Amino acid sequence: MCDGDDMTASNLITVPVSVSDPVNARILAVSEDQLQGFQRDPLGEIARRSGVALPVVIERIRAMLEAGTIRRVRQTLLATNLAQGALVAWQVSEEKLHAAFDWMFQNDPFSGHVVIRTTDAGPTKYRLWTTLKVPQGFSMQRHCEFLCRQTGATKFVLLPAKKLFVLGVGHVRRRGLEPGSRAEVPAEPVDVSEVTLTDTEWRVLEALKREFRAEEIVPNIWEARAQESGVDLEEFYRFADSFEARGIIGRFSTFLEHVKPLATGEQVTRYNALFHWAVPPGREIEAGCEVGRHHVMTHAYWREAGPEFHNVNIMGVAHGTDKKWLLAHKEAIDRHLEQAGIPVLYTNVFWGGRSEIKPSEISPLAYRAWATKVGLELEA
Repeated sequence: MCDGDDMTASNLITVPVSVSDPVNARILAVSEDQLQGFQRDPLGEIARRSGVALPVVIERIRAMLEAGTIRRVRQTLLATNLAQGALVAWQVSEEKLHAAFDWMFQNDPFSGHVVIRTTDAGPTKYRLWTTLKVPQGFSMQRHCEFLCRQTGATKFVLLPAKKLFVLGVGHVRRRGLEPGSRAEVPAEPVDVSEVTLTDTEWRVLEALKREFRAEEIVPNIWEARAQESGVDLEEFYRFADSFEARGIIGRFSTFLEHVKPLATGEQVTRYNALFHWAVPPGREIEAGCEVGRHHVMTHAYWREAGPEFHNVNIMGVAHGTDKKWLLAHKEAIDRHLEQAGIPVLYTNVFWGGRSEIKPSEISPLAYRAWATKVGLELEA
Protein backbone atom coordinates (compact mmCIF):
# COMPACT_ATOMS: atom_id res chain seq x y z
CA MET A 1 0.00 0.00 0.00
CA CYS A 2 1.28 3.51 -0.77
CA ASP A 3 1.72 6.01 2.02
CA GLY A 4 0.00 9.40 1.97
CA ASP A 5 2.85 11.25 0.23
CA ASP A 6 3.00 8.69 -2.55
CA MET A 7 -0.75 8.96 -3.05
CA THR A 8 -0.49 12.77 -3.38
CA ALA A 9 2.35 12.55 -5.88
CA SER A 10 0.46 9.94 -7.89
CA ASN A 11 -2.66 12.09 -7.98
CA LEU A 12 -0.68 15.12 -9.16
CA ILE A 13 0.90 13.17 -11.99
CA THR A 14 -2.52 12.29 -13.37
CA VAL A 15 -3.59 15.95 -13.69
CA PRO A 16 -3.13 16.98 -17.36
CA VAL A 17 -0.71 19.91 -17.77
CA SER A 18 -0.65 20.19 -21.57
CA VAL A 19 -2.02 23.33 -23.22
CA SER A 20 -3.65 21.07 -25.82
CA ASP A 21 -5.71 19.22 -23.22
CA PRO A 22 -9.32 20.29 -23.96
CA VAL A 23 -10.12 21.37 -20.39
CA ASN A 24 -6.84 23.27 -20.01
CA ALA A 25 -7.40 24.95 -23.37
CA ARG A 26 -10.83 26.19 -22.22
CA ILE A 27 -9.32 27.56 -19.02
CA LEU A 28 -6.35 29.21 -20.75
CA ALA A 29 -8.52 30.77 -23.45
CA VAL A 30 -10.04 32.83 -20.63
CA SER A 31 -7.22 33.10 -18.11
CA GLU A 32 -4.48 34.36 -20.42
CA ASP A 33 -5.92 37.80 -21.15
CA GLN A 34 -9.71 37.94 -20.83
CA LEU A 35 -9.97 39.02 -17.16
CA GLN A 36 -9.52 42.73 -17.60
CA GLY A 37 -9.29 45.03 -14.59
CA PHE A 38 -9.43 43.93 -10.97
CA GLN A 39 -11.55 40.85 -10.28
CA ARG A 40 -12.58 40.16 -6.68
CA ASP A 41 -13.01 36.48 -7.55
CA PRO A 42 -10.75 35.86 -10.57
CA LEU A 43 -10.72 32.07 -10.31
CA GLY A 44 -14.50 31.99 -10.01
CA GLU A 45 -14.74 34.23 -13.08
CA ILE A 46 -12.47 31.88 -15.03
CA ALA A 47 -14.75 29.01 -14.01
CA ARG A 48 -17.87 30.91 -15.06
CA ARG A 49 -16.55 31.98 -18.46
CA SER A 50 -14.85 28.69 -19.33
CA GLY A 51 -17.64 26.44 -18.10
CA VAL A 52 -15.14 24.46 -16.01
CA ALA A 53 -15.99 23.85 -12.34
CA LEU A 54 -14.02 26.00 -9.85
CA PRO A 55 -12.27 23.05 -8.10
CA VAL A 56 -11.07 21.83 -11.50
CA VAL A 57 -9.90 25.33 -12.49
CA ILE A 58 -7.85 25.54 -9.28
CA GLU A 59 -6.46 22.02 -9.71
CA ARG A 60 -5.46 22.60 -13.35
CA ILE A 61 -3.88 26.05 -12.83
CA ARG A 62 -1.90 24.74 -9.85
CA ALA A 63 -0.70 21.72 -11.82
CA MET A 64 0.24 23.75 -14.90
CA LEU A 65 2.10 26.27 -12.74
CA GLU A 66 4.04 23.54 -10.92
CA ALA A 67 4.86 21.83 -14.23
CA GLY A 68 6.06 25.08 -15.83
CA THR A 69 3.32 25.11 -18.48
CA ILE A 70 2.17 28.36 -16.89
CA ARG A 71 5.15 30.66 -16.22
CA ARG A 72 3.42 32.86 -13.68
CA VAL A 73 0.04 33.88 -12.33
CA ARG A 74 -0.38 37.51 -11.34
CA GLN A 75 -2.41 40.67 -11.42
CA THR A 76 -0.82 42.84 -14.09
CA LEU A 77 -0.58 46.60 -13.90
CA LEU A 78 -0.60 49.31 -16.54
CA ALA A 79 2.94 50.13 -15.48
CA THR A 80 3.22 52.89 -18.07
CA ASN A 81 1.08 54.92 -15.67
CA LEU A 82 3.23 54.06 -12.63
CA ALA A 83 6.74 54.38 -14.01
CA GLN A 84 8.51 55.82 -17.01
CA GLY A 85 8.66 53.15 -19.65
CA ALA A 86 10.25 52.58 -23.03
CA LEU A 87 11.19 49.99 -25.56
CA VAL A 88 14.98 50.24 -25.87
CA ALA A 89 17.05 49.30 -28.93
CA TRP A 90 20.75 48.64 -28.17
CA GLN A 91 23.85 48.62 -30.31
CA VAL A 92 26.15 45.91 -28.98
CA SER A 93 28.99 44.17 -30.83
CA GLU A 94 28.37 40.55 -31.79
CA GLU A 95 31.17 39.50 -29.43
CA LYS A 96 29.43 41.09 -26.44
CA LEU A 97 25.81 40.52 -27.49
CA HIS A 98 24.99 37.43 -25.45
CA ALA A 99 26.93 38.63 -22.38
CA ALA A 100 24.97 41.90 -22.51
CA PHE A 101 21.75 39.91 -22.80
CA ASP A 102 22.70 37.84 -19.73
CA TRP A 103 23.64 40.90 -17.65
CA MET A 104 20.40 42.74 -18.35
CA PHE A 105 18.23 39.72 -17.67
CA GLN A 106 20.05 38.57 -14.55
CA ASN A 107 21.05 41.87 -12.93
CA ASP A 108 18.53 44.54 -13.94
CA PRO A 109 15.08 44.03 -12.39
CA PHE A 110 13.81 47.06 -14.33
CA SER A 111 14.46 45.48 -17.74
CA GLY A 112 11.54 43.16 -18.48
CA HIS A 113 11.60 41.62 -21.95
CA VAL A 114 15.16 41.00 -23.18
CA VAL A 115 15.25 39.82 -26.81
CA ILE A 116 17.87 39.33 -29.51
CA ARG A 117 16.33 40.15 -32.89
CA THR A 118 17.05 39.86 -36.60
CA THR A 119 15.28 41.75 -39.34
CA ASP A 120 13.82 40.89 -42.72
CA ALA A 121 15.56 43.96 -44.20
CA GLY A 122 19.03 42.47 -43.66
CA PRO A 123 21.71 43.15 -41.04
CA THR A 124 20.85 45.65 -38.32
CA LYS A 125 23.02 47.50 -35.82
CA TYR A 126 20.28 47.03 -33.23
CA ARG A 127 20.15 43.34 -32.31
CA LEU A 128 19.33 43.66 -28.61
CA TRP A 129 15.90 44.96 -27.58
CA THR A 130 14.55 45.37 -24.07
CA THR A 131 11.55 46.85 -22.32
CA LEU A 132 12.45 49.20 -19.49
CA LYS A 133 10.54 50.67 -16.56
CA VAL A 134 12.23 53.25 -14.35
CA PRO A 135 10.23 54.37 -11.30
CA GLN A 136 9.08 57.95 -10.91
CA GLY A 137 11.80 60.35 -9.79
CA PHE A 138 14.65 58.54 -11.58
CA SER A 139 16.15 58.91 -15.06
CA MET A 140 15.76 56.43 -17.93
CA GLN A 141 18.70 58.12 -19.68
CA ARG A 142 21.04 57.66 -16.71
CA HIS A 143 19.81 54.09 -16.23
CA CYS A 144 20.64 53.19 -19.83
CA GLU A 145 24.01 54.93 -19.66
CA PHE A 146 24.80 52.77 -16.63
CA LEU A 147 23.74 49.63 -18.51
CA CYS A 148 26.06 50.61 -21.37
CA ARG A 149 28.98 50.78 -18.95
CA GLN A 150 28.10 47.36 -17.52
CA THR A 151 27.53 45.56 -20.82
CA GLY A 152 29.71 47.28 -23.41
CA ALA A 153 26.73 48.53 -25.41
CA THR A 154 27.83 51.52 -27.48
CA LYS A 155 24.48 53.19 -28.15
CA PHE A 156 20.82 52.98 -27.25
CA VAL A 157 17.57 54.45 -28.55
CA LEU A 158 14.72 55.07 -26.09
CA LEU A 159 11.30 54.48 -27.64
CA PRO A 160 8.66 55.52 -25.09
CA ALA A 161 5.01 54.90 -25.92
CA LYS A 162 2.90 57.94 -26.75
CA LYS A 163 -0.33 55.94 -27.08
CA LEU A 164 -1.32 52.35 -26.36
CA PHE A 165 -3.74 50.51 -28.67
CA VAL A 166 -3.50 46.82 -27.67
CA LEU A 167 -2.14 45.04 -24.61
CA GLY A 168 -3.18 41.40 -24.14
CA VAL A 169 -1.45 38.10 -24.82
CA GLY A 170 -3.92 35.21 -25.25
CA HIS A 171 -1.77 32.79 -27.25
CA VAL A 172 -4.22 29.88 -26.92
CA ARG A 173 -7.28 31.77 -28.10
CA ARG A 174 -5.32 33.26 -31.04
CA ARG A 175 -4.43 29.87 -32.50
CA GLY A 176 -5.91 29.32 -35.95
CA LEU A 177 -6.94 32.92 -36.55
CA GLU A 178 -7.56 33.68 -40.19
CA PRO A 179 -5.30 36.44 -41.58
CA GLY A 180 -7.23 39.70 -41.54
CA SER A 181 -9.44 38.68 -38.62
CA ARG A 182 -10.29 41.91 -36.82
CA ALA A 183 -12.80 43.61 -34.57
CA GLU A 184 -15.80 45.35 -36.08
CA VAL A 185 -14.62 48.71 -34.76
CA PRO A 186 -11.15 50.29 -34.40
CA ALA A 187 -9.21 49.88 -31.17
CA GLU A 188 -9.45 52.63 -28.57
CA PRO A 189 -6.28 54.66 -27.95
CA VAL A 190 -5.13 54.76 -24.33
CA ASP A 191 -3.15 57.69 -22.97
CA VAL A 192 0.09 57.24 -21.06
CA SER A 193 0.06 59.36 -17.91
CA GLU A 194 1.80 59.01 -14.56
CA VAL A 195 -0.12 58.34 -11.34
CA THR A 196 1.44 59.18 -7.96
CA LEU A 197 0.87 56.82 -5.01
CA THR A 198 1.27 57.15 -1.26
CA ASP A 199 3.51 54.79 0.75
CA THR A 200 0.41 52.89 1.93
CA GLU A 201 -0.87 52.55 -1.62
CA TRP A 202 2.52 51.22 -2.75
CA ARG A 203 2.43 48.62 0.03
CA VAL A 204 -1.01 47.41 -1.08
CA LEU A 205 -0.03 47.53 -4.74
CA GLU A 206 3.11 45.46 -4.17
CA ALA A 207 1.03 42.76 -2.45
CA LEU A 208 -1.54 42.95 -5.25
CA LYS A 209 0.97 42.46 -8.06
CA ARG A 210 3.24 39.79 -6.57
CA GLU A 211 3.19 36.48 -8.43
CA PHE A 212 1.10 33.66 -6.96
CA ARG A 213 2.76 30.42 -5.93
CA ALA A 214 0.87 27.20 -6.65
CA GLU A 215 -0.26 26.82 -3.04
CA GLU A 216 -1.71 30.36 -3.16
CA ILE A 217 -4.17 29.40 -5.91
CA VAL A 218 -7.22 29.14 -3.63
CA PRO A 219 -10.86 30.29 -3.86
CA ASN A 220 -10.42 33.40 -1.65
CA ILE A 221 -7.27 34.39 -3.46
CA TRP A 222 -7.00 37.98 -2.17
CA GLU A 223 -7.52 37.31 1.54
CA ALA A 224 -3.86 36.50 2.25
CA ARG A 225 -2.71 39.47 0.15
CA ALA A 226 -4.86 41.82 2.22
CA GLN A 227 -3.24 40.46 5.39
CA GLU A 228 0.20 40.86 3.80
CA SER A 229 -0.46 44.53 3.06
CA GLY A 230 -1.78 45.23 6.55
CA VAL A 231 -5.40 46.05 5.68
CA ASP A 232 -8.65 44.12 5.96
CA LEU A 233 -10.14 42.52 2.87
CA GLU A 234 -12.80 45.16 2.20
CA GLU A 235 -10.20 47.94 2.48
CA PHE A 236 -7.94 45.97 0.12
CA TYR A 237 -10.81 45.83 -2.37
CA ARG A 238 -11.34 49.59 -2.02
CA PHE A 239 -7.67 50.23 -2.78
CA ALA A 240 -7.83 47.91 -5.80
CA ASP A 241 -10.99 49.60 -7.10
CA SER A 242 -9.28 52.98 -6.68
CA PHE A 243 -6.24 51.74 -8.62
CA GLU A 244 -8.52 50.58 -11.43
CA ALA A 245 -10.37 53.89 -11.52
CA ARG A 246 -7.00 55.67 -11.83
CA GLY A 247 -5.97 53.54 -14.80
CA ILE A 248 -3.16 51.47 -13.27
CA ILE A 249 -4.77 48.01 -13.21
CA GLY A 250 -4.24 45.69 -16.18
CA ARG A 251 -5.63 42.17 -16.00
CA PHE A 252 -5.49 39.00 -13.91
CA SER A 253 -3.52 36.57 -16.03
CA THR A 254 -1.89 33.18 -16.34
CA PHE A 255 1.24 33.61 -18.47
CA LEU A 256 2.51 30.88 -20.77
CA GLU A 257 6.09 30.49 -21.94
CA HIS A 258 6.36 32.50 -25.16
CA VAL A 259 9.03 30.58 -27.07
CA LYS A 260 10.80 27.90 -25.03
CA PRO A 261 9.47 24.34 -25.17
CA LEU A 262 7.31 23.39 -22.18
CA ALA A 263 7.96 20.39 -19.96
CA THR A 264 5.33 18.59 -22.07
CA GLY A 265 7.42 19.19 -25.20
CA GLU A 266 4.88 21.64 -26.61
CA GLN A 267 5.70 25.11 -27.89
CA VAL A 268 2.99 27.66 -27.26
CA THR A 269 4.60 30.00 -29.78
CA ARG A 270 7.73 29.78 -31.89
CA TYR A 271 8.01 33.18 -33.54
CA ASN A 272 7.89 36.62 -31.94
CA ALA A 273 7.41 39.32 -34.58
CA LEU A 274 7.93 43.02 -33.86
CA PHE A 275 6.16 44.84 -36.71
CA HIS A 276 7.25 48.35 -37.71
CA TRP A 277 5.19 50.82 -39.73
CA ALA A 278 5.90 54.43 -40.66
CA VAL A 279 2.76 56.42 -41.43
CA PRO A 280 2.50 60.14 -42.23
CA PRO A 281 2.72 62.49 -39.22
CA GLY A 282 -0.76 63.24 -37.96
CA ARG A 283 -2.09 59.78 -38.90
CA GLU A 284 -0.52 57.88 -35.96
CA ILE A 285 -3.64 57.50 -33.81
CA GLU A 286 -5.81 56.50 -36.77
CA ALA A 287 -3.23 53.95 -37.93
CA GLY A 288 -2.69 52.56 -34.43
CA CYS A 289 -6.43 52.08 -33.95
CA GLU A 290 -6.65 50.18 -37.26
CA VAL A 291 -3.63 47.98 -36.48
CA GLY A 292 -4.94 47.39 -32.96
CA ARG A 293 -8.30 46.03 -34.15
CA HIS A 294 -6.56 42.99 -35.70
CA HIS A 295 -6.99 40.03 -33.38
CA VAL A 296 -3.48 38.66 -33.95
CA MET A 297 -1.84 41.68 -32.31
CA THR A 298 -0.83 41.23 -28.67
CA HIS A 299 0.68 44.72 -28.36
CA ALA A 300 0.39 47.89 -30.44
CA TYR A 301 1.81 51.33 -29.65
CA TRP A 302 2.60 54.71 -31.09
CA ARG A 303 6.36 55.07 -30.62
CA GLU A 304 8.55 57.62 -32.43
CA ALA A 305 11.65 55.73 -33.62
CA GLY A 306 13.40 58.52 -35.53
CA PRO A 307 15.50 58.53 -38.71
CA GLU A 308 17.68 55.53 -37.76
CA PHE A 309 14.52 53.42 -38.01
CA HIS A 310 13.10 55.18 -41.08
CA ASN A 311 10.79 57.32 -38.90
CA VAL A 312 8.71 54.34 -37.79
CA ASN A 313 5.89 55.49 -35.51
CA ILE A 314 3.59 52.45 -35.13
CA MET A 315 4.93 49.26 -33.58
CA GLY A 316 3.18 46.04 -32.65
CA VAL A 317 3.91 42.47 -31.61
CA ALA A 318 2.37 39.20 -32.74
CA HIS A 319 3.28 35.61 -31.82
CA GLY A 320 2.77 32.31 -33.58
CA THR A 321 4.16 28.87 -34.30
CA ASP A 322 4.41 29.45 -38.06
CA LYS A 323 6.39 32.27 -39.68
CA LYS A 324 4.36 32.23 -42.91
CA TRP A 325 1.15 32.50 -40.88
CA LEU A 326 2.47 35.62 -39.11
CA LEU A 327 3.60 37.17 -42.39
CA ALA A 328 0.13 36.50 -43.85
CA HIS A 329 -1.37 38.43 -40.93
CA LYS A 330 1.12 41.25 -41.48
CA GLU A 331 0.20 41.41 -45.19
CA ALA A 332 -3.50 41.54 -44.25
CA ILE A 333 -2.85 44.46 -41.91
CA ASP A 334 -0.85 46.26 -44.60
CA ARG A 335 -3.73 45.83 -47.06
CA HIS A 336 -6.22 47.03 -44.46
CA LEU A 337 -4.20 50.20 -43.84
CA GLU A 338 -4.09 50.84 -47.59
CA GLN A 339 -7.85 50.30 -47.89
CA ALA A 340 -8.38 52.69 -44.98
CA GLY A 341 -6.47 55.36 -46.91
CA ILE A 342 -3.48 55.38 -44.57
CA PRO A 343 -0.19 55.38 -46.53
CA VAL A 344 2.57 53.11 -45.22
CA LEU A 345 5.84 54.92 -45.95
CA TYR A 346 8.04 52.12 -44.61
CA THR A 347 7.56 48.78 -42.91
CA ASN A 348 9.75 46.02 -41.51
CA VAL A 349 9.66 42.97 -39.25
CA PHE A 350 12.12 42.30 -36.41
CA TRP A 351 12.05 38.61 -35.49
CA GLY A 352 12.74 37.55 -31.93
CA GLY A 353 15.38 34.91 -31.29
CA ARG A 354 16.83 34.32 -27.85
CA SER A 355 14.48 35.87 -25.30
CA GLU A 356 13.78 36.05 -21.59
CA ILE A 357 10.78 37.70 -19.98
CA LYS A 358 10.12 38.84 -16.44
CA PRO A 359 7.89 41.54 -14.92
CA SER A 360 9.69 44.87 -14.63
CA GLU A 361 10.04 46.17 -11.09
CA ILE A 362 8.41 49.59 -10.66
CA SER A 363 8.85 50.42 -6.96
CA PRO A 364 10.88 53.55 -6.12
CA LEU A 365 12.07 51.85 -2.91
CA ALA A 366 13.30 48.86 -4.90
CA TYR A 367 15.11 51.19 -7.30
CA ARG A 368 17.05 52.92 -4.54
CA ALA A 369 18.04 49.57 -3.03
CA TRP A 370 19.17 48.25 -6.42
CA ALA A 371 21.15 51.41 -7.22
CA THR A 372 23.03 51.07 -3.94
CA LYS A 373 23.76 47.40 -4.62
CA VAL A 374 25.15 47.89 -8.13
CA GLY A 375 26.88 51.23 -7.53
CA LEU A 376 24.64 53.47 -9.61
CA GLU A 377 25.01 56.98 -8.26
CA LEU A 378 21.63 58.69 -8.10
CA GLU A 379 21.11 62.35 -8.79
CA ALA A 380 20.78 64.50 -5.70
